[in-house]
Amino acid sequence: MEWWVYMLFFFGGLGALLLLGLPVAFAFLLVNLVGAYAIWGGDIGLAQLVLSIDSSVSTFVLVPVPMFILMGTVMFHSGIAFKMIDVLDEWLGRIAGRLSILAVGAGALFATLTGVAMGSVAMLGSTLAPDMERRGYARSMSLGPILASGSLAIMIPPSALAVILASLGKFSIGKLLVGILLPGFLLAVVYVAYIVVRCTLQPSLAPPYDVAPAPLGRRLVNTLRYVVPPLSVIVVVIGTIFLGVATPTEAAAVGALLCFVLATAYRRLTWAVVKKAVGSATSLSVMVLIILTGSAAFGQLLSFSGVTPAITRLVTELAVEPLVILILMQVIVVFLGMFIEQTSIVMVTIPIFMPIVQALGWDPIWFGAILMLNLEMATISPPFGLSLFVMKGIAAPDTRMSDIYRAALPFVGLNIVVMAIMIVFPAIVLWLPGLMS
Repeated sequence: MEWWVYMLFFFGGLGALLLLGLPVAFAFLLVNLVGAYAIWGGDIGLAQLVLSIDSSVSTFVLVPVPMFILMGTVMFHSGIAFKMIDVLDEWLGRIAGRLSILAVGAGALFATLTGVAMGSVAMLGSTLAPDMERRGYARSMSLGPILASGSLAIMIPPSALAVILASLGKFSIGKLLVGILLPGFLLAVVYVAYIVVRCTLQPSLAPPYDVAPAPLGRRLVNTLRYVVPPLSVIVVVIGTIFLGVATPTEAAAVGALLCFVLATAYRRLTWAVVKKAVGSATSLSVMVLIILTGSAAFGQLLSFSGVTPAITRLVTELAVEPLVILILMQVIVVFLGMFIEQTSIVMVTIPIFMPIVQALGWDPIWFGAILMLNLEMATISPPFGLSLFVMKGIAAPDTRMSDIYRAALPFVGLNIVVMAIMIVFPAIVLWLPGLMS
């Protein structure tokens, strides 16, 4: 058969199964079973599929995934993360758009710790958003920052998705983790600057209200006690990778251990916390690894059937600027983000995208950082971004989808601005990885 017939089967079949509501992992598995039987034939094809599934998860480079997730679940279920937010709230005082800034910080923290941006949107949308509305905040300044905070989730290490992307793309996990630091920081600064400027120019968007001032001494003590230690764990993880002292796997294991030590020091490590943290980390890790098994075999089938080489050849021979190809790739990611979550998008696109990246001579670290930013932006892009519907489900009953769209659009625009900066100035991504030992 021609390669395009296989392509229609693989992507058409996968899309149809997803639209029917089949879980991503099982959709991949079903397409892989039929594809392996058709390409390799009979028992040989099924045996090859089993070997591919086994080899995809029997790799040392994926160990950081459950470790990073465990770090987050320990901090989350022990309450350390919530205490950090309380201390941050003390510092904000009467600054313009105070609760909106807090929403960005809290959402980024929870999404980073749990690895699930939509979970962060659901939690903050049901807790912080009602308080913001009660205080007279416009919905553009209450719903928008909560939605946008998910964009920071995978751009602030440690990031399990960065490990998955780099391992599938066959490039340095450590360099990608370090490379997303500056873009993530830049995105956070842009969000906060937008909120402060907008609320200063239009105070009615976020009416100021009296807050009990916290003494400077208490704020400093609380910061040293409740903020510096958890942040130090993240600094240790990224610092050891950056200095070449530890591999991402070793750094992730040390980070997970330090989180347990920290929870013990705060006297928050109960048996119930351990069960919840380990249980959550296990379920999330198993979900990711099951999807990974299907994706690895999917990539092999695309290659054996000739789909990947043919698409790579067609794209590289197009009479257009490489920038046009890059933009088309990002548009595809945004489109997929309307239907499936980020990990699944990586599984579907990386087998096709990485050969094109290599053929065009792009730096994979730079491309990976841009892709990660776009993966989060896709979930808040109207009209069908998944986080938008999560917000609709937990927002006030009179909230319309048009309200949510208007709240999300400015932050989508800010994401595009930061992405454009990353494209024009690759050093923002590549400078720190270039300094690594």
